[in-house]
Amino acid sequence: MRGDFLTTGAALAAAGVLALGTGCAAPDPGRGAPGAPFQVVTTIGMISDVVARVGGERVAVRGLMGPGVDPHLFKASAGDVRRLAGAQVVFFNGLHLEAAMGEVLEELDHWKPTYAVTDSIDRGQLRAPAEFRGNYDPHVWFDVGLWERTVPVIVAALSRLDPAHAAEYAARGASYGAELRALDAWVRRRAAEVPPGLRVLVTAHDAFNYFGRAYGFEVMGLQGISTAAEAGTADVQRLAGVIARRRIPAIFVESSIPRRTVEALQAAVRSRGFRVRIGGSLFSDALGDAGTPEGTYVGMVRHNVNTIVGALAVPTAAAAVEVGDE
Repeated sequence: MRGDFLTTGAALAAAGVLALGTGCAAPDPGRGAPGAPFQVVTTIGMISDVVARVGGERVAVRGLMGPGVDPHLFKASAGDVRRLAGAQVVFFNGLHLEAAMGEVLEELDHWKPTYAVTDSIDRGQLRAPAEFRGNYDPHVWFDVGLWERTVPVIVAALSRLDPAHAAEYAARGASYGAELRALDAWVRRRAAEVPPGLRVLVTAHDAFNYFGRAYGFEVMGLQGISTAAEAGTADVQRLAGVIARRRIPAIFVESSIPRRTVEALQAAVRSRGFRVRIGGSLFSDALGDAGTPEGTYVGMVRHNVNTIVGALAVPTAAAAVEVGDE
């Protein structure tokens, strides 16, 4: 976890002071050196990647949450608030993903262009699980078709900021949208390689339900939709019983969540006389390291799908053999 965290009240106060220092009007695209890229701040890496693809050399993107960072628990530091105040436009996911930053983002919206990229998605297509107390599941990027709908939001926002280059943003957005449609079709083909009876995805927290709905997997998370809720012993034992009874061959850790909970689940399954292997690590709420394939949205999706299919598309008999126990 990071140090130097601000309380919500302190963060808001800092944002207000910075607003007075920079002026409360929307930023002027003409400020700064001619041709200089626009300063964009994003929350999660998935958004950073879309903005970079749409904006090209016209934008300099700064993401607040890097690899391995859990957005459910992230709190803005003083440095983060300064970066937000210095941005010309801010993009975030919304749907309460950045829960601890909600008030800061709301305050920023009063004096700076600030966009929730999921606002364009029809609420009828969002998941609203009862256990999430009337809120929507924010993990929409696991349905590639839904995530494609964030692209027009970013195209429109950048075009308003920089109308002289609107045609460039539109062209890059259209190209990236076509790439995402091809990715969605590829995921469907790969998912079909897993026998229907083995399409059960067990992960550290309940982040993959959009993936399950879109691509035909039953999804079980040890923790809830938000990682702020800890999994208890009863949760581990309940899920272990399901895995052993149904002989699910593999379970998965997540890059932004400590693996100890999944290892505890694996041990609980073993105590029931069944060996389930850890099928690999999935990227859930954060991308991989910059400069790697998994450091992009498309690369992250491909990694996850290849990991899931590789671990589950095996003969049922193989489920009784623990492979690569980590």
